[in-house]
Amino acid sequence: MIELSMHTDNWRTLSGSMAQAVEAAKKFGLEYIEFGVVDGQDFIEGLGYSPAVSLDANPIRLKRYLDDNGLKVSQIDAGYPITGPMGATFGVRYMQRAIQFAAAVGCPFVDTTDGASKPEGYTDEQVLAITRENFRQIIEWAEDYEVTVNIETHGPYTNDPEILEQMLNFFDTPYLGLNLDTGNTFIAGGNPVDFAQRFMSKLRYMHIKDVSESLAAMLRGEETGIAMSESPIGQGVNAQNISACIRLLKEADWDGVISVECLGTDENLTASINWLREQIATA
Repeated sequence: MIELSMHTDNWRTLSGSMAQAVEAAKKFGLEYIEFGVVDGQDFIEGLGYSPAVSLDANPIRLKRYLDDNGLKVSQIDAGYPITGPMGATFGVRYMQRAIQFAAAVGCPFVDTTDGASKPEGYTDEQVLAITRENFRQIIEWAEDYEVTVNIETHGPYTNDPEILEQMLNFFDTPYLGLNLDTGNTFIAGGNPVDFAQRFMSKLRYMHIKDVSESLAAMLRGEETGIAMSESPIGQGVNAQNISACIRLLKEADWDGVISVECLGTDENLTASINWLREQIATA
């Protein structure tokens, strides 16, 4: 069964809060919510103008709050770049803390990715060697806490299908999978349908983003990721690909959650969720 979630990051550029995202999820009858985490304290989050959650927060209290609102956590987004030396210095510990937090709130997945650009002064082979060791330390925690780590398509390595395949096969474990982001893959110049077909056996989660015609004309092939869909999902140039991906999921009897990533206005959310529900129902 394909179920819907929404990412609280939809409210980030609106200076919205976690509470606003929770109310929206309830309003639209969703059972799941996804959120990003901050490793430490952030004054924006502390003031209530960010929809992220600090890893210093009490996860049991957060779970009780979400339970009271009829919501489960579909994935925790811990997308600090795990590739290369910065991943070794900061990303590994960040992911380990996020895995602990996910286990405490009953969340099955934690998301990670590469950076927007490649580290300077390193070859791809050197970066991948470091990244493999980073994942070795992360997967040990994932297996102990029984939380799956999903690699998101978001940067120059993860949007390259050959390199992504290497990363997904670093280790033979069920606790390493793929979070396919339809918008990031498309804006990087790829086709999310091709990724879904190739990596279906590794696909555990999806971020659903459309791309406006103007943004595609300006950035496609130039960038490797976008924050969210500014236009409603289903009304951009990526709509046909998203629809095809949902059909592939249905044909494969895929059982999981896809997460709505669009600007968190009532208009955008209403159009996006209604369109996605129609695609799921008719696929």
